[in-house]
Amino acid sequence: MSGWQLVAVAVVMLLGLVGVLVPGVPGQAIVWAAVAWWALTDTSPLAWGVLIGATALLLLNQAVQAMLPARRHRETGAPRKTLLLGGLAAIAGFFVVPVVGGVLGYVGAVYGAERMRLGSHGAGRASLRSVMRATGYAVLTELLCCLLAVGAWLGALIHG
Repeated sequence: MSGWQLVAVAVVMLLGLVGVLVPGVPGQAIVWAAVAWWALTDTSPLAWGVLIGATALLLLNQAVQAMLPARRHRETGAPRKTLLLGGLAAIAGFFVVPVVGGVLGYVGAVYGAERMRLGSHGAGRASLRSVMRATGYAVLTELLCCLLAVGAWLGALIHG
C-alpha cells in the first residue's frame, strides 16, 4: 500500500472516530471499513489478524451497547460542545497515554468544561455524573473500542 493510501486510511479512521461523537453518524462502521480497506490491500497475515481482531472487538461493542443506557444528551443539561470537547480530549488522550488516556481525557474535559460553565467544583462534578449516566458510558465504550482498533492498526504499521 502506498503512502498516500495509508494517509487516506488514517483520515477515514479519524473521521470515524469523530463520527462516534456525532449522533447519527456510524463512526464504528467507518473505522471498521478503513481497517478492512487496509487489510484487503495489504494481504499480510498481520493485516488479516488486525482485521479479525477489530471485527471481533467492534461486534463485542455492539453487544455491550445493547446493555448500556441509550444516549440521551439532552437530559444532562450539558451543551453539545461539552460532549464534543470530551470526545476530542479522549482521542488525544488515548494517543498520549495509551488506552487509559482516552478515559481520563473524556472525563477530565467534560468536568473541566462543566466547571468553567457552571462556576464551581460541586456543580461541575454533579454535571459530570449526569453526563456519564446519560451518555458517557455508551460514548466512552464505543470510542474506546474504535480507538483500540485504530491503535492495533497503528501498531501493525509500526511493526510491519
